[in-house]
Amino acid sequence: MEFFKAENVSKQYQNHLALDKVSISLPKQSIYGLLGPNGAGKTTFIRIINQITAPDTGEIWFDGEKLNPKHISRIGYLPEERGLYKKMKVGEQAMYLAQLKGIPRTLAAKKLKDWFEKFDIIDWWGKKVEELSKGMAQKVQFIVTILHKPDLLIFDEPFSGFDPINVNLLKEEILNLRNNGSTVIFSTHNMASVEEVCDHIALINKSKKILEGNMKQIKMDNRTNTYRFALRNLSQQPKELLPADISLLSEEVEDDSTSFTVRLPLSGNPNELTSMLMKHGELTMMEEVLPTMNEIFIRKVTEMNQ
Repeated sequence: MEFFKAENVSKQYQNHLALDKVSISLPKQSIYGLLGPNGAGKTTFIRIINQITAPDTGEIWFDGEKLNPKHISRIGYLPEERGLYKKMKVGEQAMYLAQLKGIPRTLAAKKLKDWFEKFDIIDWWGKKVEELSKGMAQKVQFIVTILHKPDLLIFDEPFSGFDPINVNLLKEEILNLRNNGSTVIFSTHNMASVEEVCDHIALINKSKKILEGNMKQIKMDNRTNTYRFALRNLSQQPKELLPADISLLSEEVEDDSTSFTVRLPLSGNPNELTSMLMKHGELTMMEEVLPTMNEIFIRKVTEMNQ
């Protein structure tokens, strides 16, 4: 079911076209990756959703209605540039921000302390924000972003400044939020994180949307006829066996086992290659290697920039 939709959204700043007729559609209760190089238009699009600025043309729909000021209370936004007041105490500021979202004081205190304990920062409740590390400050902002259980969450580079353990902690919470009913827009340059959490993606470059869809389907649509094989007791080295039109991308030998990755011509048949290899060794593994989102990202942006 469609939850959020933008149709032909454009935005011009003096001589700079930030968005050029961008249309995207977010399924309800999904994690949607908003991807693109620096300056592509992602931040402008996020600012429009948050009604910080307005589009010059186009329409935006939120849960079946045209986007309007009443929807702000149903949106949680964690910007890339964090904005806590450094001289305030952590707990006081969290309480203030929670009450701005309409949460009664007593309930806000209980919910905040539960989250602070879960994120192992309860000992910092009474200290000033300026005493926090970047990662701990980001935990505080993440908590106040999600505390009022918004229907739409927007995370802009949410893992910046986190160590791997805390990155995993946030990933688990973002997945839990989706599973509990939230729709998430996830903007990042970290393609590995995109692969781990996103259901759908849109790629924006030079103000235009150049790719959108289900992430798994996009990877299938951009497959390169690349396969990984492993064989025991191979009679010859792979480079000696492979036809000239097949590219050997990598090779690894361990004891009696040889594993390697090859790229066939787009018209090539992997079954023919498999049959040939089985005459020269014991096949233990054969799998297709789909392109990573990072590879697709680089290829699509490079093609557009040429």
